[in-house]
Amino acid sequence: MAELSRRRFTLAGLGAAGLGIAATDLVVGGGVAAAAPVPDAGADQSWPFLTQGFGPVSVAPGDRRYPDLLLRGYNRRFTGNPDAVKLVGSTSQVVQAVNEAVAAGKRVTVRGGGHCLENFVDDPDVRVVIDLSEMRAVYFDTTMNAFAVEGGAILSQVYRTLDLGWGVTIPGGSCPSVGVGGHITGGGYGVLSRLYGLVADNLYAVEVVVVDAFGMARSVIATSSANDPNRDLWWAHAGGGGGNFGIVTRFWLRSPGATGTDPTKLLPPTPGGIMITTLFWDWSQLDEAAFTTLVTNFGTWHEQNSAPGAAANQLWASLIAIRQGKGGVIVRAQVDPTVTGTQQMLTDFAAAMTRNVAAAPAASTTGNLPWLYTTTTSASEVAGVFGIPSLLLRSKTKGAYHKKGYTPDQLRTVYRYLTSPSYTYASGLMGLFSFGGKVNSFSPTTTAVPHRDSVMLASFSNYWSDAADETRQLQWVRELYRDVYATTGGVPVPNGVTDGNYVNWPDVDLADPAWNTSSAPWSTIYYKDNYARLQQIKAARDPRDIFHHALSVRPH
Repeated sequence: MAELSRRRFTLAGLGAAGLGIAATDLVVGGGVAAAAPVPDAGADQSWPFLTQGFGPVSVAPGDRRYPDLLLRGYNRRFTGNPDAVKLVGSTSQVVQAVNEAVAAGKRVTVRGGGHCLENFVDDPDVRVVIDLSEMRAVYFDTTMNAFAVEGGAILSQVYRTLDLGWGVTIPGGSCPSVGVGGHITGGGYGVLSRLYGLVADNLYAVEVVVVDAFGMARSVIATSSANDPNRDLWWAHAGGGGGNFGIVTRFWLRSPGATGTDPTKLLPPTPGGIMITTLFWDWSQLDEAAFTTLVTNFGTWHEQNSAPGAAANQLWASLIAIRQGKGGVIVRAQVDPTVTGTQQMLTDFAAAMTRNVAAAPAASTTGNLPWLYTTTTSASEVAGVFGIPSLLLRSKTKGAYHKKGYTPDQLRTVYRYLTSPSYTYASGLMGLFSFGGKVNSFSPTTTAVPHRDSVMLASFSNYWSDAADETRQLQWVRELYRDVYATTGGVPVPNGVTDGNYVNWPDVDLADPAWNTSSAPWSTIYYKDNYARLQQIKAARDPRDIFHHALSVRPH
C-alpha cells in the first residue's frame, strides 16, 4: 500500500507539491486511508510541508476572512450569513464537519466554485457552509486507473493539469472559474460535448460523504461498475445535480470504453488548437424579418448537423443576441483546425448563417490559437460587454433544451423584447448553443441526464448591478421567457420541440405556478422519467434530507 501511495504522489513525473496534494488523508481504492508515504530519495524538498496538510479551518462572523468567504464566484443577488464557513483539506475533515453540523441541528451545505445561479448555498436557512476550495488536486490514480479530481477544483485547473501532464482533457464548460463539484454532478456540458459527450458521460467513480438514518456521516466510493453495490450513488451523481445526496470530495474520470493503463488514452485528447469565425450584425442592420431568418438558419443547421457521429460535430457554435443599445447579434463558431476539413466547415457554416440575410455581417476568422491558453484565459463576457464589475454583478438566467429551432412567432416575440424602446435597459440577451452529437449517443437512462435528443441549448439572461433595479430586471427576463414558451405554459416542456432545462441552470421560477402554468412540474422539466429513480436513491442515501435546496430531489 505504501508503494502504491508513493507512486500516486509522483504523478508521472509532475511534482506533487506543485499540485497541492495533501498526504495526510489519501484514500485509496476501496476507501482505506494510507499513512503519509515517505518520499523517494531526491524528492521535492517541500515534502515536509505537504505532510502537514490543510485544515480544517472554521471561520465565523467577525473574523477578518469571513467577508471573503461569502463572496460567490457569480451573481451578487445572493449573500449568505452562516454561523461558520468550514474550510476543509480532506475527506475525513468533510465527514467531521458534517457530523458536527448534523449533531448541532444546523443546516449544512457545500460550496465549490460559487457559480450557482440561485441561492442554494446562500440561503438564509443555511448555518454551516463546507468550503471545498482548498481540495483541488488533479492527478492520475493508478489504483483506479482513472484521473482523480478533488471536489474543490475549478475547470481551468483541471484543463491545465490534464493537458500539460498527459495531453488529455474533459468536455467541460467554457467558464474557467466554474467549480467541478456542481458542474460534473449536473452533467457538465461544454464546447467539446458534441465530440465526447458530457463530463458525466466520462465519469467513472465518485467519493461522496453521505449521512445515514442515524445522522452519522461517512464517505462512500461509488463506481460505474455493474457489480458495485454503490453504483446507484454513482448514477445519481452523473447528472442528478449538486446538493442532493451528499458532498462529493473526489471524482474519477475515464472515458467509457477506454482500455489499457496508459493515462494518455483514457480521456479525450486535447485539441490541436482553436480557430474561431465571428459574424456580427448591428441592430441597425436587422429588422424583424432578417433577425428571424438569421436565428432560423442557426436552428436549421443544428437540426441537420447534430446526429451522433456526424462530421459536423467537430464544430461548436453560439448565437448571442444582446439587447439593443449594448450590441447586436454575434454568431461564433470554432473548430480544431488541425483536423482535416474543419476549416472548410467554418466557411460552410458562415455561408449557412448568412443565407437569405440581406445585410452582410462584420466577419473575422482567427488563426490557429493555442487551445489551453485560449480556453483557460477567456474574459468574462458580462464584464466585457456590459461593463458590470464582477463584485456588483446580479443576474437571472433561464434555459431550455431544443430538439428543433424556434417558430417565426417565437422569434417575433424575442425580437420585440430585444428591441422594444419601452424597456430601455440594455443588458439582457438570448443565447443559443450547439448541443447533440456524442451526447445523444447515450440512452436517457445511462446516467441521470435524460436529455439525449436535443440539438441546441437556449438561455435567456439579464444582468444588472443596482439592487434597486431588481424587480424590473427580473420581470423583463421572466416575461420574455414566459411569452416565448406561451403555447406550453410559459416553460419548455418535454415534447417534440423542447425538452426541459439543463439542471446546472437552476431556475426556481419553474416551481412557481405563477410562471409555470403547464402540467409539467419542475422535476419533469429537469429530470423527465429519471426523477422517480433519483427519488429512490435520495430516500436510501439521504433519508434525513440533510442535503436539500429549493429544487433538490425530494425523498419519497
